[in-house]
Amino acid sequence: MISDGALAAAERAVDLSGRDPARARALASSLLRSAPTTGSGGEAAAVAHRALALAARELGDLPLAEEHLHRAVDVALAAGLPHRAAQARLSLVPVRAELGHPGQALALAAAAEPHLTPVEVAKLGVHRAVALARLGRYAEAVQECDRAVGLLGGDTRFLAGALLNRGLARTLLGEFETAESDLTRCAELARESGLDHLLALAEGNLPFLAARRGDLAGAFSAYRRAESSLFGCPERLAVMRCDLAEALISAHLPGEARALLDRAVPELAAAGAEVALAEARLHLARAELRTGDPHRARQSAQRAAADLAAQGRTVLVPLATEVLLRARLALGPPCGELLAEMLSCADALDGAGHRDVSGGLRLTAAEAALQAGDRETAEEQLSRLARSGTGVLSRQATAVRRALAGDRRGAFATVLTGLAEVGARAAAVEDPMVRAHAVRAGEPLAGFGLALALRTGRGRTVLAWSERWRAVVGGAGRPIAPDLGELRAALGDAALVEFARHGDELVAVAITPERVTLRRLGSFATAAEATVRLRYGLRRTHLRDGRSPGVAGEAALLERLLFGPLRGRLGDRPLVIVPTGTLHTLPWPVLPMNAGRPVSVATGAAAWLAGYRARAVRNGGVVAVAGPGPRCAGAEADMVGALHRGAERVVARRPAVLAALERAGTAHLAAHGMFCPRSPLLSSIDLDDGPLMAYDLLRLRTPPGLVVLSACDAGMAHVPVDGAPLGLAGTFLSLGTRCVVASLVPVRDEETLTLMTAFHGLLSAGHPPVSALVMASAETAVDGFVCFGYGGQPVATGLDGSATQLDQDPT
Repeated sequence: MISDGALAAAERAVDLSGRDPARARALASSLLRSAPTTGSGGEAAAVAHRALALAARELGDLPLAEEHLHRAVDVALAAGLPHRAAQARLSLVPVRAELGHPGQALALAAAAEPHLTPVEVAKLGVHRAVALARLGRYAEAVQECDRAVGLLGGDTRFLAGALLNRGLARTLLGEFETAESDLTRCAELARESGLDHLLALAEGNLPFLAARRGDLAGAFSAYRRAESSLFGCPERLAVMRCDLAEALISAHLPGEARALLDRAVPELAAAGAEVALAEARLHLARAELRTGDPHRARQSAQRAAADLAAQGRTVLVPLATEVLLRARLALGPPCGELLAEMLSCADALDGAGHRDVSGGLRLTAAEAALQAGDRETAEEQLSRLARSGTGVLSRQATAVRRALAGDRRGAFATVLTGLAEVGARAAAVEDPMVRAHAVRAGEPLAGFGLALALRTGRGRTVLAWSERWRAVVGGAGRPIAPDLGELRAALGDAALVEFARHGDELVAVAITPERVTLRRLGSFATAAEATVRLRYGLRRTHLRDGRSPGVAGEAALLERLLFGPLRGRLGDRPLVIVPTGTLHTLPWPVLPMNAGRPVSVATGAAAWLAGYRARAVRNGGVVAVAGPGPRCAGAEADMVGALHRGAERVVARRPAVLAALERAGTAHLAAHGMFCPRSPLLSSIDLDDGPLMAYDLLRLRTPPGLVVLSACDAGMAHVPVDGAPLGLAGTFLSLGTRCVVASLVPVRDEETLTLMTAFHGLLSAGHPPVSALVMASAETAVDGFVCFGYGGQPVATGLDGSATQLDQDPT
């Protein structure tokens, strides 16, 4: 009777392990202290060890779980109980898979299956799916779970586990609707049954699902919720971060992914989760490479390749090798040995089923071969890619081959066809942020088109190809350039200067009423470094850390670098500037030539022209928000209310602010701002209930026509591709806001209030934003703010949506 009672208590501990692992651990430990492990007590001891293992796994201690399961197997076999040994092996399958040995896990499953009941075989299928997914065999994982779901109706814990594993595998297969259904049902079952751990896992996979399907706003929101629910489970939280990071890398958001992986890798190492750790290091290597850190990428890729090979995960090893080779290429010139390794890796990638990655590596190898003077190897790889059919890689390979053969017209036509294909797919993506990253695959093709245009030496041609890519990024659906006659008519007496770069070469195309001028300006890196120095000097000056004597010199240097060959043609005209890359962070009005000149900064000539075409003033009142922190935020909001009839003061809480932004015509937000350069979607404005993130704004459907961001660095942007500056100001513009006024450097609270008082006074009197800003800056001697977008139209600032019409400025 004692042994029967001990066995029943051990079985209770197994049942408790999913709902209350701490109680299960206490009960099983008590049994092992009092019950013999041999003879009649061996069965209870084997089950108790299994209960301890299940509890340890729920609590994130995988090595301890493995230890207890091995002891459970040994005790059961010593007692002549093959069924109990098979049950322990059943539980050992996911542990071995998660510890980095999915192949061994499948072997354990095969050894256990003959000794299990039909229902236990179904449970084994749930665990086998974990190992199959780790090996990249997602369709087989789904099949295992399909068989299990039909047999597990009475076991809520394993049924929820089957739905969880199937939902994750379906996500990886791109079957998003059925994946969401599985994860939602898993969460419901777990919630009803008190399976908090499974509930947390189901909710923890929702950010990954959202990111894989392209819903970045939903992904970050789900991540924020799941982060709270997984608190106390560091290994599970780290796995969730890795899953989301993988999806973000696929969405061309390596900065955001790296921020997550920098936290996840040490957490997984501490938990001993070797499988997840190897994958995390692979993802980290990819993120490091794409954020311009090849040294660290090489180290991470070497470690990942070694770990994956040791785990027998041959499907993933070539992916780590590909990152390693690209890092080596970034660190030095190509050589014959490196080219041979790249082509060997491409073959391995083909064999492992990673054909898209293989094609990209072959194209890179062809370009490296041309650089090294090995035209034969380049032609061979280009021909192979061109024969592969349609797609961006095939188009680029064909274009390069035609250019090498002297057929420039044919090369242009091929590039245009490829960009049209990219644009058609991108136009189906409603979210502007997601679209900006989804088009990244077409960036090398667009760069080749720009290189061909530069060879013509014609400004019109260079402008057209620069704008075609910006049109694709902006969601036009087709790689179209604005009509030059219409653009000139809209500009009037103003001039537009569009900057573009190919490699490190910076060029500018200037459009004036008289002509279109192309000028080569030299090194982009030189201009970018001067921009950083200028911003640093302005930052010190505004924060009064000490007068920076080099500010005037850096501003004059940048003027020479960027406008020296164009200065005579531009005169003192109002100016529309279309930057490239880091130049989006340059406070253009501080250049000496721009003193007193209306200057607008646009994402593209076509984007500025679209703002010009939208002549109608949107009805909607003025709203003002004062966030916590800045001493003068409340005074700013009161000033806005005093200068604009019917203006509304909105409480500084996220739901209220987002609702106000939907209905307002003009919005003024006075608060502390933070720009996150590695993760621009995490840039924020501080409100009373926490930060309002850039990704929160993605849910807006009718943003204000004019947004004034009176917050430090709110105009800063990271530009993954030209035409898509990411940050707070860029997010508003991408959603349809015509004009954003924001700072690119910190400005002291009192000075900001002084500038904004003058600005809103001029705005309420009917001056358009670009004119109001330049006049207010001249009046107050406060600089650092920039007019983004189209700011040449007076805005509605009254209850009836009226605006006094004064001097409309073309910029």
